[in-house]
Amino acid sequence: MREALTEVPSGSRVRVLFQDESRFGCISDLRRCWAPVHMRPQVGHQVIREYVYTLGAVCPQDGALVSLVMPWVDAEVMSIFLTHTAAAFSTDFCLMFLDGAGWHRADELRVPDSMKLMALPPYSPELNPVEQVWKHLRQNHFANAVFDTLDDVERVLCRGLRTLAGQPHLVRSMTNFRWLNALCLMYN
Repeated sequence: MREALTEVPSGSRVRVLFQDESRFGCISDLRRCWAPVHMRPQVGHQVIREYVYTLGAVCPQDGALVSLVMPWVDAEVMSIFLTHTAAAFSTDFCLMFLDGAGWHRADELRVPDSMKLMALPPYSPELNPVEQVWKHLRQNHFANAVFDTLDDVERVLCRGLRTLAGQPHLVRSMTNFRWLNALCLMYN
């Protein structure tokens, strides 16, 4: 990590971000639910394989969340997202941690000058705080819901992401893992 910090322009604030993408679609997300005693809840179920993808980056230290909903994910879409994120944090140098997806390390990936990408260890989604954002969205906006169209899925997803972006204290409480606090103290 020290080698990443040597690229920071002097006087710039370093913002530590974690990035991931997730797929949301018309396939039902069955979850437990409460029902009166001796009643069995009825929950709709469907399997339609249509999806939208959301890319998200979170700063666990202050709960800032940036997201983008797209019809697919590849190196071009990832480049668009990186530009979008750099614009959202235009006064900061962004140190972004992400997994080893192919589009994260593609040759045609365009990384803004105000950003450095760092890989998380392979097969370790539990280290990525953004996974908690996806879990929250699934539990609070998609649980036991049946959607007629992909547009309905996208509408609910965008509403959920806007709600979370407007509640940085909630995002921080979900994503600011104890080990991240220690990391921030060592490098501030």
